[in-house]
Amino acid sequence: MRTYRHQPSGTVTRARTLRKSATEAEKRMWRALRETFPAIKWRRQVPIGPYFADFFSFAAKLVIEVDGGQHSEAASYDARRTEFLEAQGLTVLRFWNTDVLANTQGVMETISLSLREREGAAKRRKGEGDEPPPPDRRTPSPSQG
Repeated sequence: MRTYRHQPSGTVTRARTLRKSATEAEKRMWRALRETFPAIKWRRQVPIGPYFADFFSFAAKLVIEVDGGQHSEAASYDARRTEFLEAQGLTVLRFWNTDVLANTQGVMETISLSLREREGAAKRRKGEGDEPPPPDRRTPSPSQG
């Protein structure tokens, strides 16, 4: 479990407050994430550096943000925030509140596609899908016969 001992004072309290005061879109997203992806452990309002991620999967390295209308005026702040999170090796997906409320299934499909792409990239990095190594063609030593 991740601890918050290196976070500034008040971080845990702020995270709790954000979880308790979730918007309807955030509540719907939380339910949908847990129902659609039960094998993935999701966390809400997770402090990452100086920011809080609305939803985060440590294993998938995926941050999901649910934005209301106030974010249209905070585009530069959101851009800096996304840049910081991506520099940490995370993928950030953003959805408008209206999309989550009106098209939850479509949002879940977008998240599913991103998870599959990340899984495929991780397998390629580990060498899965590569051709097997060539057979060992060394000549036996004289002592082996």
